[in-house]
Amino acid sequence: MDSDVVMRLLVVFVPMLLSLTVHEYAHAWSAGKLGDDTARVQGRLSLNPLAHVDLFGTVLLPLLLIFSGTSFFLGWAKPVPVNPTNFTRRLRMTTGMMLTAAAGPASNLALAVFSVAVMKALLVAGVGSEGVFVLLYYLLSINLGLALFNLIPFPPLDGSRVLVGLLPARFQGLFGFLEHNPWLYLVGFFVLINFASVVIGPPYVALLRGLLSLFGIPLGV
Repeated sequence: MDSDVVMRLLVVFVPMLLSLTVHEYAHAWSAGKLGDDTARVQGRLSLNPLAHVDLFGTVLLPLLLIFSGTSFFLGWAKPVPVNPTNFTRRLRMTTGMMLTAAAGPASNLALAVFSVAVMKALLVAGVGSEGVFVLLYYLLSINLGLALFNLIPFPPLDGSRVLVGLLPARFQGLFGFLEHNPWLYLVGFFVLINFASVVIGPPYVALLRGLLSLFGIPLGV
């Protein structure tokens, strides 16, 4: 196997698998804290990647993109099952879904900050190889991308459920209509995938530069 492909597998596929696993675990953990044990009962409250793997979205598509040599990257895991009727009665179901949905992108942002903090610690200590810094940089980059992409307010992305939790009840039905209307859903999601980089590109660059600057890490590290 070509050494470049092996490197891409290590610095792209491994961080992506970790990031998707943490993302889905965060959904399951948040739902459990709100009273819904559906994910735990189905074995999804786990940091074992095998519990969350989607054969096409987590394995085949990412590997295909890696082997093709493209700079474009996309992947997803199996959605965590959530039953909002089990949520604590102290919250509205839409609020519970909003918090559970937001936990996924929040976990990716936390991983991004963790990546930068480790990079800074290694630089201060004067240790760490170039390969380690490349791996941490990709972990940072992938998690920022996942967090921002999932916050786009279009079903079934987490951002749609976050927005529903913030909207007045009279507007909430629109998202359910989109999600359960196959043609609108597919057309909208196709457009979203093709223009996602335009939507998340500027905030991604701003967050990336902001985090590196906050920790005093040169952009070219």
